[in-house]
Amino acid sequence: MDYVNIALGKGRLAEKAFVWFEKIGICFPEYNKKSRKLIFVDETEKIRVVFVKASDVPIYVEQGAADIGIAGKDTLIESKANVYEIMDLGFGKCKFSVAAPKGFEEKLDRKRKVATKYPKVAKNHYEKKGEPIEIIKLNGSVELAPIIGLSDVIVDIVETGTTLKENGLEVIEDICEISARLIVNKVSFKTKNEQIYKIIKGLKNSLEKSI
Repeated sequence: MDYVNIALGKGRLAEKAFVWFEKIGICFPEYNKKSRKLIFVDETEKIRVVFVKASDVPIYVEQGAADIGIAGKDTLIESKANVYEIMDLGFGKCKFSVAAPKGFEEKLDRKRKVATKYPKVAKNHYEKKGEPIEIIKLNGSVELAPIIGLSDVIVDIVETGTTLKENGLEVIEDICEISARLIVNKVSFKTKNEQIYKIIKGLKNSLEKSI
């Protein structure tokens, strides 16, 4: 029997995923949060977890290097990976929002400047509204951009809103809800159907019991 490879990004999503794996009888004896290992194996179930950068999870699954992945909806929207999005796992909840300094006023003499780490999300959102914008792609703390005049607003992930408040920003518009999703490679879904379906069914049953 071939191994089923699962791609995970280190962090809270992975920690939550390991809890759910254990609930459905998938165990990785060598795993602990402080370990620097990148691969963990359940030899009994023939399942292998591979740690990759969170933003790379959809790429590994799309290219077939991993059969299954757990990624945030934000990562899936931005990557536009050609994979099956099987189920909403219900954890890692947050949302995409547009935020601006308090008292924000629209400048009508030019395009709105939008700073973000997620240019595709921002572009899609404003295109649907028919609003022309100028996107400024940043890799660091986007909250700084409107404060120093680099942008008018930001598009970012908001969980509690604390970081926004501490920097004098507020949400002016919500874009969409985000949570962790289970994704599967389209070829693997056929070639390893029995093994993958067992994992999907186990997770689905456990999630339903927890509701």
